[in-house]
Amino acid sequence: MVKIGLQFKANLENLTNLKPEGEDFRWYIKLKCVNCGEETSEFQYLTLTESAPLKGGRGHASLVLKCKLCSRENSIDILPDTISSYNAEDSNQFKTVVVFDCRGVEPVDFSPRVGFTAEGEETGTPFPEVSLTEGEWVDYDEKKGESVGIYEIEHKFVCVK
Repeated sequence: MVKIGLQFKANLENLTNLKPEGEDFRWYIKLKCVNCGEETSEFQYLTLTESAPLKGGRGHASLVLKCKLCSRENSIDILPDTISSYNAEDSNQFKTVVVFDCRGVEPVDFSPRVGFTAEGEETGTPFPEVSLTEGEWVDYDEKKGESVGIYEIEHKFVCVK
C-alpha cells in the first residue's frame, strides 16, 4: 500500500479557500498498473460516497479495477482526512490537496472538472459552482467590485510517507 498525494498549483486572483465540495466530489484520474505498466485509456473517477468490495473480503476501496492487460485486481482509496483547501497564500505553489491509498496502481494524470467552491479573498463572497474543466475560471466579486479567477492550473503526484 502506497500513499500518493495529488499536488495542485494555480494562480488565484482575489480568491481563497478553493476546495472540492461534498463527499460526492469526483476526483478524475488516470491510473497505471504497477505490475505491468498498463494505463487506463479513460479517466476514472472516485468519490468518498462510492466504494467497491475488495476480493477476498478484505474491506472496501473507493475504486477497484481489474487490469485489462495482466488481469490483476488493483484498488485506490481516498484518505478523507487529507482533503484540504487551496488558499490565497498557496497561490503559485504546489500544495497537496488529497492523498490516495494505492494498491497495485498509481495515478498518472488528473482532470480538474466541476464541484469546486471558493471564496472572495477579502470579502468572503461564496462562489459555489467553480468549474475547472476549461483549465481556468473567472467570475466577478460584487462586494469588492473586482474580477476573481483561477489561472495556470498545474498538478503533480508525489509519494507521501
